[in-house]
Amino acid sequence: MTSRWLVIGLGNPGPEYEKTRHNIGQLLLSELAERNKFTAHKSRMEICEIRVNENTLVLAKSRGFMNESGGPAKSLIDFYKIPVDQVIVAHDELDLPFNSLRLKFGGGDNGHNGLKSLTSSLGTADYYRIRMGIGRPLGQQDPADFVLKPFSKEERSELPNFIDRGGQAIKALIENGIDKAQTAFNS
Repeated sequence: MTSRWLVIGLGNPGPEYEKTRHNIGQLLLSELAERNKFTAHKSRMEICEIRVNENTLVLAKSRGFMNESGGPAKSLIDFYKIPVDQVIVAHDELDLPFNSLRLKFGGGDNGHNGLKSLTSSLGTADYYRIRMGIGRPLGQQDPADFVLKPFSKEERSELPNFIDRGGQAIKALIENGIDKAQTAFNS
């Protein structure tokens, strides 16, 4: 059966944020899009449609800041008439070590402002998440500062495989369901 899914990659706009830990969700979407281009949409998102077997994936990156991503996401959901249970949000996760990921459905925002904005605008937390581990800062560094820093040299060397695994996990979630995808990819 053919269906349409919305995959939102959380992040911040502009070149100064492009390669930071906080933008790993958008980096993942760029990889999924492969050679397809993102175009501006009236929802204040940049979108790109791809096919995964029988499914259409609308990949979406906000043109605004992460803590304001809920409104544009809600506009896009309404435009495409996509049920919230066919929304996947890719985001950075401080509470997971770098290079680990977890798929889940629903739950709290764990202090993540992008998830807070989405949950508030959607009126529900019942959407899929792909939590991409970025680890916590060492020492006394403020986590808010840490997430806005570029990946370390060592992390950059592992990033392509990590992002590729994230893309495979999204495809597995859509094609095989959450239980099988969690078994295969939750590390």
